Amino acid sequence: MWRPQRFSDMAGQTHITRTLQNALMNEKFSHAYLFTGPRGTGKTSVAKIVAKAVNCEKAPAPEPCNECAVCRGITDGSLSDVIEIDAASNNGVDEIREIRENVKYAPSVARYKVYIVDEVHMLSQGAFNALLKTLEEPPSHVIFILATTEPHKIPPTIISRCQRFDFKRISLDAIQERLNYIVHEQGIEMDEKASALIAKASEGGMRDALSILDQAAAYGNGAVTEDIVLEVTGMVSERMLSEIVRSTLDRDVAKAIRAIDEIVKAGKDPERFMEDLIFYYRDLMLYKASPELEEIRDKTLTDESFAQIAERIEAERIHESIHILSDLQQEMKRTGHPRVFLEIAMVKLCQIEEKSAGPASADIVRRLEALEERLNRLEVSPDAVQTVNRGDKRAVGPSPKRKTVKIAEGALQTVLDEAVKDELKELQSRWPAIMEKIRKTHIAAHAWLLESYPVASSPDAFIQAFKYDFHCQMVAENKNNAMQIVEDVVFEATGKRKKMYPVPQKQWDEVRAAYIKNMEARGERPEQPGNHNKNPLIAEAEKLVGPDLLEIKD
Repeated sequence: MWRPQRFSDMAGQTHITRTLQNALMNEKFSHAYLFTGPRGTGKTSVAKIVAKAVNCEKAPAPEPCNECAVCRGITDGSLSDVIEIDAASNNGVDEIREIRENVKYAPSVARYKVYIVDEVHMLSQGAFNALLKTLEEPPSHVIFILATTEPHKIPPTIISRCQRFDFKRISLDAIQERLNYIVHEQGIEMDEKASALIAKASEGGMRDALSILDQAAAYGNGAVTEDIVLEVTGMVSERMLSEIVRSTLDRDVAKAIRAIDEIVKAGKDPERFMEDLIFYYRDLMLYKASPELEEIRDKTLTDESFAQIAERIEAERIHESIHILSDLQQEMKRTGHPRVFLEIAMVKLCQIEEKSAGPASADIVRRLEALEERLNRLEVSPDAVQTVNRGDKRAVGPSPKRKTVKIAEGALQTVLDEAVKDELKELQSRWPAIMEKIRKTHIAAHAWLLESYPVASSPDAFIQAFKYDFHCQMVAENKNNAMQIVEDVVFEATGKRKKMYPVPQKQWDEVRAAYIKNMEARGERPEQPGNHNKNPLIAEAEKLVGPDLLEIKD
């Protein structure tokens, strides 16, 4: 694997390399350094470059020459004066005491003995105490460079005696730039999309990026393409992620499940895919917050398809999607059937309800239902009396009856006589889209229509059954032009001008039963007898999962 040999070879850590170079030029470097940061960001690489720079025969210089005997000895690991220690496997007191014994001896070839202790947070408490003794009074010819990914596990007494440098995750642009330089130097062919994918897969670690590059180059026999990188890393392409998210927005469960099947058959890791999908939604969230956010480019490539999805999806849907995927990701880790959870995720993402105007609609429905309940409680028999307190006097009179919906039974009979099954099926299939259009144009009408559905239709009229009498009355009286709006939207959706006849559900059941009875008495069979009461949403659900798996709750 290619490794940086000079400070100029380092990607994305300019704030550290420039400080160290200035210190080396002025020969004012520390005798103890602490390098912290995520894995693969260059901590041990910089430690070795520092070891070469302080011992280079041409020092003081901003860069090691990499040509003298000392530089070459450090590069190939043959110089005994530079000692690398893995604290994960050498974390006891005895190992650190051995270092304390050896530091007193002068270096054999170089000017400084350099101890590079990797994963220093793995040392035991006794080992830290032993190391502290050395750091308090270090010999002038010794330099300690401690590296760790978890600085919070290091005692403050150790940290306070070191000059600390925090390595950061490397940006996508910096990784791509370094990858392009390396493939040019090594004569490897690589396209731009492949380098972008490698940078994304590395998650800010240059070492991981170089490892993926080596694998991809070996797999492609010196040529690295987008497909090879996807094969090597097990990643899912941006195109596939966009297609899946678009399927969930379209509520196309079948298409989303087929995509999952394709991913699993291709040998992709379900957990890795789930993580990629979470980050895709995360990037959508950041892009909607501000398209100029630089962080967005560290995960997802912002192409035209991504921008279109970001424009279409609502922020609330993104948040709910991330929560669903995160919960299922945890469940997936505890099971031997990860594919099942991927399929559950697709179904749940398709079922997310849009929130825009939703809370307002729900609030109106609740208020209308509460009002209807109050009216029901106030309704009494015709001979009841109503009393009104007027001091000690009482006024007595008949209680006003609640208004009931007037049904033009002759018109209903005409609709039923002319009813056609295909007309009803077409109207029911388009009803969700009709309701969505009504929601956007007339929120009150949408609230009244929520618990209603078309139950019979002729070419020029249809009957709408309402669960609540009060909602039916509001529409029948054409409050706020509700009925006119519904008829206009139906015309837009079907291209047919139909008159709507609103009917309370209870009365519709009576009318329907009487109609069927009359038809059967004449030896005829009605055109639309069987499923007048079926809600179109239930019909759509049955198409998706089948009636056997569907549980309907009122």
